[in-house]
This record gives sequence, structure tokens and C-alpha cells, in this order.
Amino acid sequence: MNTLHSYRPKVKDYSDTAKNVAAIDIGTNTAHLLVVELPSQKQIFSPFRILHKEKIATKIGEGGISNGFITEAAQERLLKALHQFCEVLEYYEIAPESVHTIATSAFRNASNQKELVTKIQKEMGLQVQVISGDEEAELIYYGVKAALKIGKGNALIMDIGGGSVEFIVCNAEKMLWKQSFEIGAQRLLDRFMQNEKISSSERQALNNFLEQTLSPLSEILKIYPIEVLIGCSGTFDTIDDINHIKKHQKLDYNAKESAFTRTEFEVIFQEFLEKNHAERLAIPGMTPMRADMIVVASCLLNWVLQKYNISQIRVSHYSLKEGAIYKYYFA
Repeated sequence: MNTLHSYRPKVKDYSDTAKNVAAIDIGTNTAHLLVVELPSQKQIFSPFRILHKEKIATKIGEGGISNGFITEAAQERLLKALHQFCEVLEYYEIAPESVHTIATSAFRNASNQKELVTKIQKEMGLQVQVISGDEEAELIYYGVKAALKIGKGNALIMDIGGGSVEFIVCNAEKMLWKQSFEIGAQRLLDRFMQNEKISSSERQALNNFLEQTLSPLSEILKIYPIEVLIGCSGTFDTIDDINHIKKHQKLDYNAKESAFTRTEFEVIFQEFLEKNHAERLAIPGMTPMRADMIVVASCLLNWVLQKYNISQIRVSHYSLKEGAIYKYYFA
């Protein structure tokens, strides 16, 4: 269940005044830890050195997100993961109270969020900041900008989480519009997929729901036409991994960005629709905890691609946690 990537990319040497800092992203499905070494001089989007990257499937939205609370079992999974992260922080001599610990959709809407925030602070010294959807979108934008060059035209950034989905319309210079929608993969799964496969009627109901819910996005794209979709986080990472394996390409966990075509996505999407749970699990590159959620998440992605006639999909492997490092240390 745990996925660990720990590495040191080859970047320029830093002086002795460089320091180690960390960010923790408590997502609805996954808890992420990022430890980086900052350069001695602050420069806009200066390359930081990644010392340690770790993600643990905590699934804190499971069993409670649609009812507005975090279950006891989910809390235990999260606490166990955070204790593991604290061991890493101790190794890198980073005090827990100085870590930027950010919680998103599952916490935002949980009636018991305050009790859990207090428990985490008392047990580990981590001070959890529960951010708004707008703040989440802003951090995602910074993370994407740190990973890749957006280009001359307008782009649509899309981050599919377990609890929420963020859309950001931007260009190379600035954000033009941003909004967070509480339509994450766990919520869509609870509402629109009752069996191992999504039925045609469930897909139609989901598409109708998206047509109505995402009307603000449709309106803004009339004002700011886009040329490319930039996807980030778990769904896009998993689809990208599956696509690389299909093409017999080596997975590069040090890469900041990647890409796949709409045609390549459609082939993979059709597999998701046709296969049952066990068959999806067997797809090379599939992340086990996403074997069901990826069906509805891909339905959402497919709706966006068709609705806005997008053929070019870029993938940013930086998102919220990298954006937090930029905002708090470079902005």
C-alpha cells in the first residue's frame, strides 16, 4: 500500500547556508511528504534539491467523505502515516512545528476536523493548516509553474483529488481564473458507481451532473479559450504510468513533466470501462487504491476533453506540495 520514492536529482551545488525544509499534503486518498534542500539565494522558481519524496495511501475519505466526517479507521491510517513521516523529518533534522502541513477537501468538510487537527498537533507537533479550495488551487498553480513552462497560449490546469477537483485557467505570466469543485473521485465513486463497472445510465447521470456543476468553467472558457490541458496528481500520474508501460517506455520518477495524447487516453479509458475491479488491478502501472476511483475520474477527464475539444494533455509531476514550497520560501 505504501509507495516510496527517495532520490537526489543532479542539480547545481548549493552553499553551506542551504537548509532543509518540508511540506506535508494530507489529501483525501494519499498523504504526501516532500523534503527539499533550498538554495542559499532565493530566486524565482530556482531549482530546489529533492531529498525525499514519500506517499502513503491513507484513504481518509473512505466511508465518511459523503457524510461529512473522517472515520476512526481513516484517522488511524492517517496518524500512522504521519508518525512515519515524523521519523523522516527527524532524520533530516526538521522540527515538526516548522513543517508546512496542509489538509484539503476531506478535512475542509469534516465535522470532526478540529478534533483531529488538535490530536495531530498534540501527538506529533505538526500544525495542520486546513486550506480553502481557492488556496488549494493557488498552490497547485505554483507547483505546476515550478515543473514546466506553460507556453504562450492559455492553459487549463486540472487536479483531480479524492475530495475536490481544481481548475485553473492561466498563461505563462499569471492565473486568469481558478475554482475548486467538491467533485473529487471518492465523491463521484460514492454517488455514480455502485458496482465493479460503471453502467451506461450511471455514466449519463455523471455527465449530466458535470454539465451542470461545471457551468462556471464552461463560461470562463468562452472568455479565455485554452490550447492545452495540464493535469496533475494521482489520476494523471497513473494514466501516464500505464501509457508509458504500454509503449514499453521506462518510468522516470525524477521527471517533472510528461504527456500523453487524447487518443492514448481513450484507449486506456476504454479498458477502465470494460474491465472489472480485479482486471483493472492487473493493468500494468495501476495503483491499487485507484482501481475503482480511476473509472469515475477518467469519466470526468473524458468529459472535459470532449466538452472543450482538447487534444493535447501535459502532465505535471509537481502539484500542491511543491507549490507550497515555492509560495512559502520563494514568493
